[in-house]
Amino acid sequence: MTTSLSSYLSPLHAYRTDRHIVVPTMSAAREWMKLGTHPLDFIYAPSAMGQAPALGLGLALARPDRQVIVLNGDGCQLMNLGCLVTISAQRVPNFMLIVCDNGAYEVTGNQATAATELTRPVDRPVRFAQIAAGCGIPATFEFESATDWANGLALALSTPGPTVVIWRVAVDATGTVPRSPSPAPARGRQFASELATRRTPGDLNGGLRIDAVEALRESREEH
Repeated sequence: MTTSLSSYLSPLHAYRTDRHIVVPTMSAAREWMKLGTHPLDFIYAPSAMGQAPALGLGLALARPDRQVIVLNGDGCQLMNLGCLVTISAQRVPNFMLIVCDNGAYEVTGNQATAATELTRPVDRPVRFAQIAAGCGIPATFEFESATDWANGLALALSTPGPTVVIWRVAVDATGTVPRSPSPAPARGRQFASELATRRTPGDLNGGLRIDAVEALRESREEH
């Protein structure tokens, strides 16, 4: 039985700290807000479909001292597969893209995507993790249940990225479009202020070792 999206989100919500910036969109934004928000959450709602990974990449490049986690839908990912090539080219160790794969455009009425087995020949499956690897993403993880994710979460988050994680989640037949928690301009200013003033705790940067962050800085200087 496929696991609900909220069951995947709960362990991540409990694990996250001030080291993490979380950018949820679409269904993930709706369910993430139900769990409670953090000053370093950027709730991408309303959103431009498919653009959350690019937004997260910019944050990861600007703030190598924090780990950026983007919660994206599979329908959104299909809208912008090319972002995977850009992300891998930037070699950001502090970036994780989580694709919530339910095979449907949930917030617009649960229409099946072109990637789901319901709309494809059985011998021609679409594998998001393989697509990511083919685009040069060095670390990919796939989870079929929230229990597996809870057990593998720490390893996935501590692996230098860029990282792509695939969650196999159930369709929520009652899923609705996420509502903006407040006017976007004000939220943007508040988020920028928190990001500028909130100190990264401990001796880790974004959940990654400092040497990984230094390697990123050196790589940028060389190029």
